Amino acid sequence: MKAINWNTNANQVAKIYWKQNLNQFWTEEAFKVSRDLSDWDNMLEDEQTTYVEVLSGLTGLDREQGDEGMPLIGYHHDNMHEQAVFSWMAMMEHVHAKSYSHIFSTLIPSSKTDYYLGVWVDEQPELQEKYRLISYWYHKLLAPKVTSFDRYMAMVASVFLESFSFYSGFFYPVYLSGQGRMIASGEIIRKIIQDESIHGSFTGMVAQRLYNEDLTVAEQEQADKETYKLLDQLLELEKTYTEKIYKKINLEKDVYDYVKYNANRALQNLGKDDRYEHDPVSQIVLNGIDTSTVNHDFFSTKGDYVVPLNIEPLTDDDFDFSDVELQK
Repeated sequence: MKAINWNTNANQVAKIYWKQNLNQFWTEEAFKVSRDLSDWDNMLEDEQTTYVEVLSGLTGLDREQGDEGMPLIGYHHDNMHEQAVFSWMAMMEHVHAKSYSHIFSTLIPSSKTDYYLGVWVDEQPELQEKYRLISYWYHKLLAPKVTSFDRYMAMVASVFLESFSFYSGFFYPVYLSGQGRMIASGEIIRKIIQDESIHGSFTGMVAQRLYNEDLTVAEQEQADKETYKLLDQLLELEKTYTEKIYKKINLEKDVYDYVKYNANRALQNLGKDDRYEHDPVSQIVLNGIDTSTVNHDFFSTKGDYVVPLNIEPLTDDDFDFSDVELQK
């Protein structure tokens, strides 16, 4: 048994991440999803189905990350302050998973929630295969003693889950909230994205140090091969998943560009160069994840997500300013 000393000057970066995680702490009860009911009732059936499907998939991935990914990575880690950060982030994965049930409790009957979370997720092949590929590396950490190579690859898998695989699910809520629709639920997703952003950044930072300090040149070469192999496999699964989930509402192309955009961001978290070419990402989605576009109350720190009246849906053309002359 060892005690941790938070009063030393060591591990300042880990302490910064710890503080940022605490500053971002939130729970789903603060968000009144009932504000979205008028938007929900005006959505087409295919739109509602897509919304429920993507949140269901996220629920499964978040739960597994909270139960397996973060705890196993932290268990074998050799830095107590960084272990504490991993433990906090594992807890927040369960807050994320519970948040989707919070949204469902307002929008859909409990019988439908039971079906999607108890049956649909279990039977959705791309979701299950995504987590099988990721958990392959997590399960390497179930051994009493593990290699630095296996620890590194588990962190790679974690970064790919949190900086990449989640984002095909995030797209639709962000797409809608960027247009001023389903704002309360979208605000929950924005909070989750803020969390996942620092989860991926922190894990990627630790992984880069492990790669540079603990892996031999041969192990680094093998790790690079396994890293790109895993991401290529996950991207192929995302392509199929995106087709199945989003084709009925004609967003599959936009989502796949967004997925590839985030695949490159995941590689950046690991100190790697971009790998995938893609068309420009929907400005509506980028607007939806830009926290500077939402007004916040200083004391409550909750977004001002009241839906304005007489909303006109935005399109990408609304963000084309090529015909506007700049003032000199």
